[in-house]
Amino acid sequence: MTGTTSLLAAPLPAPSIEYGRLAPVLIVLGVAVAGVVIEAFAPAARRWLLQVSLAVAGLVAAAVAVVLLAGRVASFPDGGVSMVGSMIVDGTTLALQGIVLAVALPAILLVAERRVEVTADGIPADAFAARASTIPGSVAERQATRAGVTQTEVFPLTMFAVGGMLIMPASGDLLTMFIALEVLSLPLYLLCGMARRRRLMSQEASLKYFLLGAFASAFFLFGVALLYGYAGTSDLADIAAAIDADTGSRALAVTGAALLVAGLLFKIGAVPLHAWIPDVYQGAPTPITAFMAAATKIAAVGALLRVLTTALPDLTDSLRPMLWAVVILTMVVGSVAAISQTNVKRMLAYSAVAHAGFMLTGLAAAGALAPSATIFYLFAYGMSTLGAFAIVTLVRTSRGEADDLSSWAGLGKRSPLVAAMFALLLLSFAGIPLTSGFIAKFAVFRAAAEAGGGALVVVGVVCSAIAAAFYVRVIVLMFFTDAGEDPAVVTNPSALTKIAVAVCTALTIVLGLAPQWALDLANRAAELLT
Repeated sequence: MTGTTSLLAAPLPAPSIEYGRLAPVLIVLGVAVAGVVIEAFAPAARRWLLQVSLAVAGLVAAAVAVVLLAGRVASFPDGGVSMVGSMIVDGTTLALQGIVLAVALPAILLVAERRVEVTADGIPADAFAARASTIPGSVAERQATRAGVTQTEVFPLTMFAVGGMLIMPASGDLLTMFIALEVLSLPLYLLCGMARRRRLMSQEASLKYFLLGAFASAFFLFGVALLYGYAGTSDLADIAAAIDADTGSRALAVTGAALLVAGLLFKIGAVPLHAWIPDVYQGAPTPITAFMAAATKIAAVGALLRVLTTALPDLTDSLRPMLWAVVILTMVVGSVAAISQTNVKRMLAYSAVAHAGFMLTGLAAAGALAPSATIFYLFAYGMSTLGAFAIVTLVRTSRGEADDLSSWAGLGKRSPLVAAMFALLLLSFAGIPLTSGFIAKFAVFRAAAEAGGGALVVVGVVCSAIAAAFYVRVIVLMFFTDAGEDPAVVTNPSALTKIAVAVCTALTIVLGLAPQWALDLANRAAELLT
């Protein structure tokens, strides 16, 4: 008893927290907290400018921190293991964090654009707010508020989601990864329900995402519990050591790993855990859909890459049948289902499902080139997806956003520049040469082929051909079809959306014509994967 008492009285060793290595995460989460303070205390008239300025400055500062860390990551002791093993800051972590921030910055500009949409009467929201401000407490004032002029809480919520996304690929412990998963998920559940024009659809999307996300989190936690029961630890490196030593029931480890992977596949949007994607993408505000479609996949695939390479390398053969089945079904279902869609957001949603299969091809085959190819694919896909949804926010009919594809008929004649940029992004999705999509697909298919995944490559090529059909259909509709009764027009965006669309389109071209610099960065990042 005396020994027990002295043991309890002994001071615990102080944990070592490497604040410098965690700078990107700390900056983003600090900005999110500051945004909450602004919401609570800043005057309503100044919140938008303060929130946008703070969010942009925070993301830029975090990106600078990532670049500075990348210059000395090779010299980090212990492979960049930080915070007593709960986080790993290596080349792969910094590459994925850089991609998340590169996507989040134009996404924030799109979110900021929401305050200048038109009201139900077709009056610009800014003008509506100015008119309403002269009638305190009036119906006009309440309508202006509902129109989103004061809806600035989206900025701290988005920054919290970005913070969770930065932690996901850096997690060295399964409990840290789960916390990051919830930090990125909970704000997205709220953001999906904040559409102004389609409140019921938006709230339905939010509820579906929340309920299905809760089930996915349960799968993830159950997998963590089984792996902890097998290895006696939730640390990724220690789990790998226990599996290598074969200290327990192999079936327990495989079952836990499968459930863990299933929880991450939900966020990626892989079949059969994809059912939420079309409804949520359609119902959520389009800027939020753009951010979610691009950034969430980067974080989730990064976490899956970390788990497969750090914790479960010895279970690759056991997990391969499940991963192959998921990848094949995801490519086929996403490509085939997109053909029958008449709603542009649902078409892009099923396209995102198909791309989830494409980007997982290399990981499923477990090739040596898979990490670098996947990192490049995430960058190319994230930029193209964000640009495509950004253009969707600009195209409108008299009823609001031009969701119906038939409204896009003849858009190439009325707004040739916007239609040309959208066509370019669609061709990138299809994997047409001289676009980033072609280089990305070539990279992952090559990684799969060299690892013995020839069957995956064949299915991927066939599904790419199927997908090209519905992408080309939209291009034909825009340039070679006469306008209907309610043709879509392109609204005059602010400089924020113009910058976002220009950056995404330019990177799609640059990564297609001169991709070597990005491929080299991805290769160097993969070499430093712990």
